[in-house]
Amino acid sequence: MIDVCLLGTGGTQPLVNRWLTSLMVRYKGHAVLIDCGEGTQIAAQEAGQTLKPVDKILITHLHADHISGLPGLLLTMGNMGRTEPLSIIGPVGTERTVNALRSIAPNLPFEVYVSELDSQEELMYFLDCDITAFAVNHGIPCYGYSITLPRCGKFDAAKAKELNIPLPFWSRLQKGEIIEHEGTTYTPDMVLGPPRKGLKLTYCTDSRPTDTIQRMAADADLFICEGMYGEDEMLPKALENRHMLFTEAAQLAAKAGGVKELWLTHYSPSLPNPKAFRDKARAIFPKTETPRDGWNKSLTFEE
Repeated sequence: MIDVCLLGTGGTQPLVNRWLTSLMVRYKGHAVLIDCGEGTQIAAQEAGQTLKPVDKILITHLHADHISGLPGLLLTMGNMGRTEPLSIIGPVGTERTVNALRSIAPNLPFEVYVSELDSQEELMYFLDCDITAFAVNHGIPCYGYSITLPRCGKFDAAKAKELNIPLPFWSRLQKGEIIEHEGTTYTPDMVLGPPRKGLKLTYCTDSRPTDTIQRMAADADLFICEGMYGEDEMLPKALENRHMLFTEAAQLAAKAGGVKELWLTHYSPSLPNPKAFRDKARAIFPKTETPRDGWNKSLTFEE
């Protein structure tokens, strides 16, 4: 199970009832934070989310509304007694930006490691999950992130008995371990069926529609995509600033195939009521939602 909480849904500037962009993804007692706009630590408190399990912070790009909340968040983590190291990953320039922001948060009781993305697609890991960073189309280098939790095939107990595999090895084989015992090698494929559908979350903000986003969103249990503007009349501004309309995000979800649900986010400050334009997007992709700050969802395996 993967737990997802959209902490902030705003773009450009925070509003009284809308924090800036941030997403928390929790799995097995650990967490990844995607983006850290101004007020993220307050948004987390309002959503009932703790910062303690955050191991990685993934930055989409280096505009202020996606990273300016970092110094306060780091200080809060330190004041909470954190000693475990923290990894921050983002596009080229992230290390310089993080170091500059840390000038007001210099003394932390934990190490901060910064890595930079420098290719169109990069694969990383988070516990059992694969994280793919993929370049999108914004005014500066910007990445989306797709988090996938694979699921192995169903364990065949009858086959394990037939092969006289000792019972203590069953759970280890289910986890993908290869076991050498008394001259015999036991491999997972001996007792596991074909891989089953896993879980997939794809997150993209601050971009024009691209084929890469569409490909990365395919078969996503949850696709979170920017919808900066609800009005189709805002297309010239979306083109100028390299953002998306609600309808464009919905088209990506529809064309990707296999997307179960679309959440729009990164609303313009000029869009006080995103829900008013939701039906336009639903006419293209019916499973479209216009979340508010603090929306959460648990992604679970199909039976």
